[in-house]
Amino acid sequence: MQGAGAEGGNRGSPSTMEKADESAKKARLELPNGHVKQEVGVQHAVGGDDGGAIVPAEAGHGSRVELAVKIDMSVLHCPLCTLPFKPPVLQCNKGGHLACGGCVALLPGGQCRACEDGGGFFSPCPALDAIVSSTKIVCPNAGCQTYVPYHEAADHRSACPHAPCHCTEPGCGFVGAPQALAGHLVDLHSVPVRTVQYGRVSQVPVSGRRQLLVAEEDGRSFLLTVGALGAAAAAVSVVCVRASASTQPRFSCKMWVNLVQPASGGRADMVLVDIQMRSSATPGAVVAVDEPTFLAVPRMYMVPVDGDAASMEVPLNIRVDKISR
Repeated sequence: MQGAGAEGGNRGSPSTMEKADESAKKARLELPNGHVKQEVGVQHAVGGDDGGAIVPAEAGHGSRVELAVKIDMSVLHCPLCTLPFKPPVLQCNKGGHLACGGCVALLPGGQCRACEDGGGFFSPCPALDAIVSSTKIVCPNAGCQTYVPYHEAADHRSACPHAPCHCTEPGCGFVGAPQALAGHLVDLHSVPVRTVQYGRVSQVPVSGRRQLLVAEEDGRSFLLTVGALGAAAAAVSVVCVRASASTQPRFSCKMWVNLVQPASGGRADMVLVDIQMRSSATPGAVVAVDEPTFLAVPRMYMVPVDGDAASMEVPLNIRVDKISR
């Protein structure tokens, strides 16, 4: 009893209280116009070096304080579908069991199956909803520093502009961000590269199987692929080098070839295609004739390379447009 009394005296001693008050004051900085900047501080409980962290809860004029914490992942996962909780999170009013709103909708009668003596009914759980909505993690894709809600992480990861792309050259296992893959194709696989500008027509003579186009404005990469369309024509396609077409921005593309004819004063024939560009995380595997839309170029539209009729190229005109941000 005496030990307990002594401990109680220490916790209530004036010197200890003054130190605690002084430490709390250090966690606040006065700003102009009476605002208070919240500083996250750590105080050790009196009587032990490993005491719990005490963070002042005061916040001035709508300011927010964020904490980096560790949490058992299972706390954020629905026990029925084992996926991250998405609001609304519901709680059984009998046994306190938790479930996703979507999972509850599939339960017979909407009753909890985890309750042993008859299932209870579910109602909203605002406290866990608040935790689920505010828990964020950083995107794991290299180059992306975006923090997203934990329950949206999988969707963001697949649509992230930094999602990894794969090289499909035989024997090459390179995996990297779109910009890194573009550099890899140029440096290690000698894919020709040409710069283009959004909204402007570029003349791109295409004689090889592939050619990389890089936008001057933002370094975005597009891969042109050429393939045989029988013996009398070639197929030309283009894709954006990235993991998902749902990622902003999106692109459209016009490609055309004019028929080269002796001067006749008449209107020249052309073949043209206007497409909504898709994306590919494995652009090296793209086959032009297998694409949903491609430009079919008859052989008579092609021109010899350096006067050599045995080597023909497509005198392609292309315009890439950024249609959304």
